Parts: sequence; C-alpha cells; structure tokens
Amino acid sequence: MTDYISGRVAELTPTQVVIDNQGIGYVSEISLQTYSALEGKSQATVYVQRQLNPRDGSFIDYGFATKAERELFRLITGVSGMGAASARMILSTFTSEEFNQAILSEDVNRLKSVKGLGVKSAQRLILELKDKIVKGEGEAAEQLFVPSRNEAMEEAARALVMLGFSKPNVNKALQAILKKTPEAKVEDLIKAALQIL
Repeated sequence: MTDYISGRVAELTPTQVVIDNQGIGYVSEISLQTYSALEGKSQATVYVQRQLNPRDGSFIDYGFATKAERELFRLITGVSGMGAASARMILSTFTSEEFNQAILSEDVNRLKSVKGLGVKSAQRLILELKDKIVKGEGEAAEQLFVPSRNEAMEEAARALVMLGFSKPNVNKALQAILKKTPEAKVEDLIKAALQIL
C-alpha cells in the first residue's frame, strides 16, 4: 500500500494531480483544498488513500496535501453511506475548520449546501462525527480540531451543559473565547461563556 508519493508536479487540475517520480506518473484525485495547496509548486508530496470504486471494482487513488486532510477524508468515508466522492466534495466545499464548526454546531443547513448531500446525510455526518471531533480522535482531530482537545474547554463545556445550556451553543461560545484567549483557565472560560450565553 502506498502512503505518499513525492516528486515533480507533472500535471495539476482542480480535480487531479499527476506526480512524476523517477519517470513514472502517479495520478490522484484531489479536493480543491489540495489543489490550492499544490498550485504553483514544482515539487510536492501527496499523501495517498486508495479507495475501491463500487461501480466497476477498480481502485482509485485520492491524494492530499496534508496527512490531516487525508485523516479527515477517512473519518468522512467511515460514516455509513458516505463514499469517496461525497468526502471529496465536502473537502472541496469547506476548509477543515469550517467543516469542524458545521459538525460541532450541528449546522445541517450548512452541510446540506454541499452538492449531493441531503438532510439525512448531513444529520448522519453530525451524529457519527461529532463525538470523534470533540474527543479529538485520529490525526485529523489533533491537527485540525485543536480547540476541541483543550482540557480546560472540555471541563468548562461539561459544567455549562450541566447548567442547562445546549452543547452546540456552549461549544460555539467556548471556541470564540479560545480564539481570543487560547490560554484561558476553566473558570475564566465559564465566566466569559456565561456572558455570551
């Protein structure tokens, strides 16, 4: 199994990249996120995820500019009913941070703005990924969802939920506070969140 390919960027379009490694061209399907990261580069490393195409039984390689994006792709395709095409569309529509926010705030309308994603699919994404994002599972969580891993935030969130505030509103408020004051202590987070909520 291939983990990554490094070499010359032989071809780059918004949907595909061809990496030339010692005279062999490796083609990978990519998201717009990866396209933006690779644009203008002559050399690149692409992290690969091989997926089975259910239509014809062939394998397709999906390429990512970062391990974190690949891990997020794996999280999305791990959701029941979510295929590689849907995952790529999501990663082309949102930045990783925007997707994180949509999941944590349970924003079904924002998620269903992705082409081909309906209400039920959006709800399923939220249901199956919210705990993984909050708990900070996987490499994507470590690199993309850093605010969720903050112990002070988790403790403050538990306290605020026990006070009767809804989890999505609590997470939204705490993340806004942490953006301004990343080193805030639990009591400071709770006080500031109470003013917002």
